[in-house]
Amino acid sequence: MVAQASRRDTLVSWGWVAEHLDDVWSRTVEHVQLTVVALALGFALSSALAALAVRHRRTFAPITWIGSILYTIPSVALFGMLIPVTGLGFWTAEIALVSYTILIFVRNIVAGIDGVPAPVVEAADAMGYTRWQRLRSVELPLALPTIVAGLRIAAVTVIGLVTVAAVVGNGGYGAFILDGLDRDFPTPIVVGAVLSVLLAAAVDAGLACAERALTPWARRRGGAR
Repeated sequence: MVAQASRRDTLVSWGWVAEHLDDVWSRTVEHVQLTVVALALGFALSSALAALAVRHRRTFAPITWIGSILYTIPSVALFGMLIPVTGLGFWTAEIALVSYTILIFVRNIVAGIDGVPAPVVEAADAMGYTRWQRLRSVELPLALPTIVAGLRIAAVTVIGLVTVAAVVGNGGYGAFILDGLDRDFPTPIVVGAVLSVLLAAAVDAGLACAERALTPWARRRGGAR
């Protein structure tokens, strides 16, 4: 009993961490899986909505209005609203996580395409590019820095929200936080919080490096200034 009380009074029990390395790994895999699926589905859905908004400008306002409403709903409340419909589990978590990416992705994709200089668009048209060819070969590459910036914001947002998804049974590092709160044991709480922050920082840094690798012209332009 004395040893157990001592462990509870210690902020981080390294013995507990050593005993639960397998759990840390499995929760890491779950956290990454939930994040990747949410970002992939959110980006696919948002790309379609952004294409619609670019093609028909009147749809941009209602699309972003709906996205704003979804984005402002507190995560716990949204999970609570979904549970009676979809139950506890993976897809309940994913539906909520995807909903938080729509506003970010749609705004950044549209902003990136709108930011392509008009002379570049006119030159592509003069060369005989179709609308699709211009979008694929000219506008999207030039919009890539803005799109990746949105991806970075969405990734960090989702990684943080995955911890809250533990309330529906799928929360990656959030499971450690809930476990620590249930048992009044600080070590799992610290482990879950620190790992979430480290994962978010690593993903953000990785996406920043990917952006630099994919857009060398932007780096050269920045250096020229």
